[in-house]
Amino acid sequence: MSEGSHNYLSARKGLWSWLATTDHKRIGILYAMACGTFFLLGGILATFVRTELGTPGETILDQDGYNQIFTLHGVVMVFLVIIPAIPGILGNFVLPIQIGAKDVAFPRLNLASWYLFIAGALMAVFGWLFVGNVDTGWTFYTPYSSGASNAVLWLTSAVFVAGFASIFTGLNFIVTVHKMRAPGMTWNRLPLFVWAIYATGIVQVLATPVIGITMVLLFLEKLMQIGIFDPALGGDPVLFQHFFWFYSHPAVYIMILPAMGIISDLMGTFSRQQVSGYTFIALSSVAIAFLGFLVWGHHMFVAGQSALSSIIFSMLTFLIGIPTGIKVFNWVATMYKGSVWLRTPMIYALMFLFLFSIGGLTGIMVGVLAVDVHLHDTYFVVAHFHYVMMGGALIGLIGGLHYWWPKITGRMYNETAGVIAAILVFIGFNVTFFPQFFLGSRGMPRRYHDYTELLPNFPEFAPLNLVSTIGSYILAVGLLMILVYALYSLFKGPKAPANPWGACTLEWTHTGRLPDEHNFHETPLVTRGPYDFRLADDVFGPKEED
Repeated sequence: MSEGSHNYLSARKGLWSWLATTDHKRIGILYAMACGTFFLLGGILATFVRTELGTPGETILDQDGYNQIFTLHGVVMVFLVIIPAIPGILGNFVLPIQIGAKDVAFPRLNLASWYLFIAGALMAVFGWLFVGNVDTGWTFYTPYSSGASNAVLWLTSAVFVAGFASIFTGLNFIVTVHKMRAPGMTWNRLPLFVWAIYATGIVQVLATPVIGITMVLLFLEKLMQIGIFDPALGGDPVLFQHFFWFYSHPAVYIMILPAMGIISDLMGTFSRQQVSGYTFIALSSVAIAFLGFLVWGHHMFVAGQSALSSIIFSMLTFLIGIPTGIKVFNWVATMYKGSVWLRTPMIYALMFLFLFSIGGLTGIMVGVLAVDVHLHDTYFVVAHFHYVMMGGALIGLIGGLHYWWPKITGRMYNETAGVIAAILVFIGFNVTFFPQFFLGSRGMPRRYHDYTELLPNFPEFAPLNLVSTIGSYILAVGLLMILVYALYSLFKGPKAPANPWGACTLEWTHTGRLPDEHNFHETPLVTRGPYDFRLADDVFGPKEED
């Protein structure tokens, strides 16, 4: 199919055609530019944090400055990057094409969600820069946040506004999947990325209002001195933790479920193999979305909840490992006897498999009550969190961007540069965060800006922190390398073929080098599953049989 003169990039010209677009593909690119900018900001802040911790004593930040930089790093990375990135970027661009639709169900609502996201993001940065510095940490725990600076009002308002963007996006995807599938696109023929985004949409719609209400209550308490969470006013600070984690643990799956969907597509395409256990992987996404609402209390084992509650939450934490394990084992089975093609997206898929498995297994460890009491609020939790969130969600996003980059831009990136950057990211990530498991198991507390007084009893803290900081610099180099060759490919990269990977989903088989403005010349008729590679022998040649 030819590229045509009406591909989505050239069909309309001018800045206003982007700012007022209702094309889901262009909105995905708008999300990419916004999330990419905030990712760069969050990465710079993380480098400041690691530089300060690289050596004992005060290095580049004092105590207040460290707490403020740490807080903004957490807010930016969690609320402005990891949560919105995959649904906003790849969900918007890919999902409607994968199901054979010409757009999402509510195009104007889709554009409104982006503007709300930008409004919330600007409120957060403006509040931090100009209203007053916030040093509460990204969780805004009361009662400290109740008495903190007025910038907390801006940050809580920003989270509230950005939450509507998440709700609108999730609602749009749910309705789109239910109502706009092409003829023949049954539930059993949906690509696994679509299943993952669908399950994510359910979590977005059901969980996000809780954090919105929580931020409103915190706002009212600070503004009107109403006793809700502050014990000095007759409130209960533990109630804030219940509200916050009832959203924030399902939010973990808003971050990780879309990445799992990406990995499923990558495993099928680059193993040139029917994805093993398709039905189990699809339904496990829905199971994770459901079980994610039942485990918030494992963040509160030392918060004073009853022993019975802690036992129940511990058991449920183990239970959620089952659908997650189903995915991991089926991904490995997909590669078994497959024709594995080690291109850059597949390297990131393998990286995800390794890093997320470490994050998941350590999550089971801290789900054990006796273990968690020792490891709570230590760097072990920091390492576990980053192995799940960055080793999982962000690595999945990077892999997905490499996979769909030719379809988004019409250009190919340099494969050698992609492999080198992937190796740097893998080495840098592990050198950064793996030593933190040892630091945490030895008892180094997180959110401390200086550990000098701990060194007489724990002299290993200094060298391990230095190694971690060096690793963060290697990681930064790898990520910057990705940015450089991605930008270069936009202008100098060779033109991509319509289906460079020999994939079998509709965005590769039924569109040209760049999709049309409305995706398809005519609505496709779906007659086979999304990973039926019998028609892809012209790309790879017939698979060798053992």
